[in-house]
Amino acid sequence: MVNFFNDTARLAACIVALCGAMLVSALILEHVEGLEPCPMCLMQRLWVIAAGLLALIGLAHNPRWGIYPMLTALAACIGGGFSIRQLYLQSLPEDQVPACGPPLEWLLDGPMSDLLTAMTQGTGDCAQVMWTFLGISIPGWALVGFITVLALSVLQFRASLK
Repeated sequence: MVNFFNDTARLAACIVALCGAMLVSALILEHVEGLEPCPMCLMQRLWVIAAGLLALIGLAHNPRWGIYPMLTALAACIGGGFSIRQLYLQSLPEDQVPACGPPLEWLLDGPMSDLLTAMTQGTGDCAQVMWTFLGISIPGWALVGFITVLALSVLQFRASLK
């Protein structure tokens, strides 16, 4: 019987499934619950997509090749960093919260530098807690997902060394 944590293909498939579940959850919150994503939420989505695609490419090419879990772990760390930044913005007192930025539609039509600044540093919109589950906000759950992807990537990398 194969040990689940020693099977690189199963671990990669779990990462792909987890990233897919994270994206579906974000889309449900946006389109069913009507929550408008802030620029940092969109940045976190991009890193979920990157981690999932890297794991999927590794699964399709060679799940035993260690570069794919390392790149997936890197994407999870970067995405987790954006989650931590948004949690920090949400924890600030109201008088220290950055000013709200322009609407996303304006940022998409305007200079790319304004969009990238909003997506990486956040705006006052990113400091608003719009939804919680079990007392944890959306970026908190995203951080849990990124940590899980990171852990699975590390397990996949360790399994690829055997």
